[in-house]
This record gives sequence, C-alpha cells and structure tokens, in this order.
Amino acid sequence: MRILVIGGSGTFIGARVVDALVALGHDVAVFSRVSPRRGDLRHIAGDRRRLADHTASLRAAAPDIVVDAILSSAPQVVELQNVFRGMAKRIVALSSMDVYRACGVLHRLEPGDLEPLPLTESSPVRTKRQTYPPAQIAKLQQIFGWLDEEYDKIPVERAVLSDARLPGTVLRLPMVYGPGDKLHRFLPILKRISDRRPAIILTEELAAWRGTKGYVDEVAAAIAAAAASDRAAGRVYNVGEADALSELEWARLIAKATGWHGEFVIVANDRAPAHLQTPANFAQHWVADTTRLQRELGYRERITRDEAVRRTLEWELANPPAEIESRQFDYAAEDALLARDVRQQ
Repeated sequence: MRILVIGGSGTFIGARVVDALVALGHDVAVFSRVSPRRGDLRHIAGDRRRLADHTASLRAAAPDIVVDAILSSAPQVVELQNVFRGMAKRIVALSSMDVYRACGVLHRLEPGDLEPLPLTESSPVRTKRQTYPPAQIAKLQQIFGWLDEEYDKIPVERAVLSDARLPGTVLRLPMVYGPGDKLHRFLPILKRISDRRPAIILTEELAAWRGTKGYVDEVAAAIAAAAASDRAAGRVYNVGEADALSELEWARLIAKATGWHGEFVIVANDRAPAHLQTPANFAQHWVADTTRLQRELGYRERITRDEAVRRTLEWELANPPAEIESRQFDYAAEDALLARDVRQQ
C-alpha cells in the first residue's frame, strides 16, 4: 500500500514507524518540516500546523493510508479529513492512554472511586478535558513543537472515528521509552547512579505504582501493524508491554543494567524531601490490557525488556538533556534524610 506518515521525520516514534512500514514492504512517503533520515523516501516538506496549505502536494501522493503521528486537537483532525476525504481509505491516529478516566484520578482531577484494572479500550475516559494546565502545555510545546493550545486526545479520537466517509483507527500509546526519548524517562534514576549516589530514595506510593510502558521500536511495530491491516478500521487499540512493572522494579532493572549496587530507600511521601514528594494519587495505577492488539492484529513483542533497557540507557548516557532542573536532584536534602534514617536505626 501507499502510506503517508505525517511527522515521520522525528527521531523517536515517527521515524521508527516509517522504518517498520518500509520493512513490511509498503510504499512510504513522509510529510514533515525537515527531511527524513532515510534518503529512499518521498518527502513532502511542510508544517503540520498549516496542513491545508499543502493539500495539492499531499493529494498528489495518493496515499491509501495516512498515519498522523502528531495529532494534537480536534480542529487538526477536521483539517486532516478535509485534505484526504475521497482519496485515502483510512486515517491512523496516535492517541494516548491519558484519555482514560484513570489518568484524571491519578492527577486528582476526577472525583469518585478508583478505576478498576486493567484498563480496556472500553474503560471510561476522562470527564475533565485538557488534563494539562496551560503552563505545562507551554513547557511541552518547547519539547514537542506540534502540540497546540487545545491539546487533548479525547476530542481527537472522537473526530477521527466520526467520519463514515474516511474510517479511522486509534492507537492509545503508553509511556514510551527508548533511544531518542525527549522526556528522558529514566533520567531520575540514571543520573543518581551516574553521580555515584550510595542510596536512591523513592516514596512508598511511587515505588509501588504501576503504569504501562512500551519500548519505542515495539510501539512503532504495533502502529505499522494497525496501519497495514484493514481489520483495524473503526477500532481502538491499547499499545504497550503485556505486563506493567512497578517503578521500583524499573529502578532495579536500571540498577542491574548499570552495575549499580547501592540501596533503594523507600519512605512515606510526607517524610521524603520536598523535591521527591508528589501530589499524584498513586493508588490509581495505570495498567492497560493490550490483548485486543495481539488477538486482532497478531502483534507480538520481539525485543526483550532487558535489551530494551540496555539500548535506552546506552542512548541516555550518550545524550544527556541539554538542561536539567537542579532542584530535582537536591542531594543535600536527600543526604539529610538518609543521615536521619541511619541515626534512627
């Protein structure tokens, strides 16, 4: 098939989706602001925020399937549909597990009981829109230039699935880690290990918390499988690893991979240094059921978790963030707590 990937030049998910589609034998084109790293692809240069300006060149590519890796809001979906309606057979949209009500409960935005687990594609979604406040959206926009001020994946999903003339597929992505991760998810543990901290403090709540993650190459392979399958039309899929480790288990994996033999010190949230305390409701775990993806599309993970962690840490060590908030690593406060614990023993 001819498949167009919008946002396929990114060094994280987009480029890997392109690689996965090419490996499956599809004719792939990329729409993005910068040239893709692969030189064997058709590239349509343009800004996702001005998609309609490029209607002629986009339609000239005559894609059967359009994978939009950087949809941010419902108006962007409407623009996308207007460009490709009557030509493309289907739109594949990347969403997020932050659509679930469980995310709102985690962030203390949703009143009421905890959501039962695991989260399936039919689990309730948030009633509170735009989970992230304007200040956080502005911060995220510095990392992800495609985000607009209306960022919310719930209206994105509804719009994508609402057009009978242009069917859609929605993929709800987990917390994605791997080489190229602009959020540097492993940094809080890895930096302390690199700084040769003898002990690393975690709060009880965070240490026990479980949330579905996914290694970037595996996530990309799942997206490619959904793009390639006609069965995915009109469907929503959770994407992620089949089991969800606790944050302490992840920390121990990182320690094992780096050869760190220090101690993890687990303390109550109210005893932790201020920079390690969090207002989140970690009683609400964020564990998703991914069996629909496996059952309907035959998707199976190929890369072991140990190997995924090894590759991620190798990249992280070679590519530290340009700026690190020093307040996240207040070692004086951490040492003070560790010293108190020693005196109390």
